Amino acid sequence: MRPPRDSKTNPEHMDTGLQPERTDLAWSRTTLALIIAAAIFLRWMPHHGWFAGVLVTAATATAITINLTRKHRFRRAVLGINNERMPADLISTGSVASSVVVLAAAGIFTVLFLPLQ
Repeated sequence: MRPPRDSKTNPEHMDTGLQPERTDLAWSRTTLALIIAAAIFLRWMPHHGWFAGVLVTAATATAITINLTRKHRFRRAVLGINNERMPADLISTGSVASSVVVLAAAGIFTVLFLPLQ
């Protein structure tokens, strides 16, 4: 027999396709990709100096922010399925997309234009 679940902290849904779980896994992969990017930027620090440190900090901060807000997004998705109405999460998606674009542009700038130390 399963223990009762508190619906406020662990909402349940009847989606057989497990959409909230798939979305949560996608955010996990994004976090992992950002941590790997931060590790690559960390290897650049001896060659490119403080600017690579800024890239490490930005990638790590974005990954931590995603990880800290995962539970909220999961709960929002479950409640959206239960209510049969779920608006797009434009703020989270837009923030991460813009962060990744800025990190990519800064990384390209670092490789092409900053002199090696």
